[in-house]
Amino acid sequence: MMNNKCIVVGVTGGIAAYKALDVISKLKKLGYETHVIMTKAACEFVTPLSFQSLSQNMVITDMFEEPKAWEIQHISLAQKADLILVVPATANIIGKVANGIADDMLSTTIMATKAPVIFASAMNTQMYANPIVQQNINKLKQFNYKFIEPASGRLACGDVGKGKLEDTEAIVEIVDSFLYTPKDLVGKKVLITAGPTQAPIDPVRYITNHSSGKMGYAIAKEARDRGAEVTLITGPTNIKPPGNIKVINVVTNNEMLNEVINIYGDMDIVIKSAAVSDYKIKEYSLEKIKKSSNTLNLELLKDTDILKLLGEKKQNQVLVGFAAESSDIIYNAKDKLLRKNLDYIVANDITQKDGGFKSDSNRVTIISKTSETITLDKMNKRDIARNLFDFIMKER
Repeated sequence: MMNNKCIVVGVTGGIAAYKALDVISKLKKLGYETHVIMTKAACEFVTPLSFQSLSQNMVITDMFEEPKAWEIQHISLAQKADLILVVPATANIIGKVANGIADDMLSTTIMATKAPVIFASAMNTQMYANPIVQQNINKLKQFNYKFIEPASGRLACGDVGKGKLEDTEAIVEIVDSFLYTPKDLVGKKVLITAGPTQAPIDPVRYITNHSSGKMGYAIAKEARDRGAEVTLITGPTNIKPPGNIKVINVVTNNEMLNEVINIYGDMDIVIKSAAVSDYKIKEYSLEKIKKSSNTLNLELLKDTDILKLLGEKKQNQVLVGFAAESSDIIYNAKDKLLRKNLDYIVANDITQKDGGFKSDSNRVTIISKTSETITLDKMNKRDIARNLFDFIMKER
């Protein structure tokens, strides 16, 4: 599947050059057209043939080699690129670009492009911390060049510290997010809650539900990719936290309540997709409850209805709730929308076998406070998130 976007990948002479192969493979799977420019030093680490095989395009390694087509190659790729990704970005290439040096095909192409440029930095820890390198990075940031900071860990040279190339999956996620359209949430602050909460019984037991958090995490990624500043408040899940999103981990209803209330007033859009515990234990046991009989009676108290509280406190925020129902789906969803002063509600049938909790897909109906309704047939949760924001932004 092609998405009509072209990424030029610049590979420089760092030990992490081999990881650029995985980056290109992942970009190709997402449908991007990729072209590779390798510096002379990069060819000492990985052969151009490897990149040619993965990118399915000729690899440029020499500024003075005879072109395969009648065009000035660095100008051609500079104009064709929707984005240039330098991975790994060494201190050398960062220094060249920061000081206007264009003495090979990669630095020349970067100088000649109007496309955004992202440097995925990777180098020795002490080199990265060198004030000259940091000055060059800050200088490029002022000219709107983007950077993916290196990770911390053990480097190939044996040093331990910041300098490792960021995980390839994270690099591709950042690039994909950068090129995503539309960007209609730029300047907006979006809060999403996700996952289940737990109501503790004793130090080893708790009451919870089947929520996996997949829907909330998909919504958070969609908001981020559309340009929003995103905060994700999440109960316990097995999902890797998404990049470029502020993630706040909570466990109980009360913890989620406190975190939400702290930032609610600053938000433009709030989407409460978390499955928050409705009840809590009346008397929490500080010690593990022993098995003393065949039955155990627990007295439960109704816990805070966070969504209802937000509806009461709402000012200019767009407030979105979810209704996981097992009967009278639309009726109950509309009732919840009115009772809790929501702007939109997303209703789904939790009895369906191929959707809902823990599934990667779902069928939902989105209802606005003006009673406008759209029904989405079975689709993955990221596509549901996209349709949800399309619906919201259509009315903004």
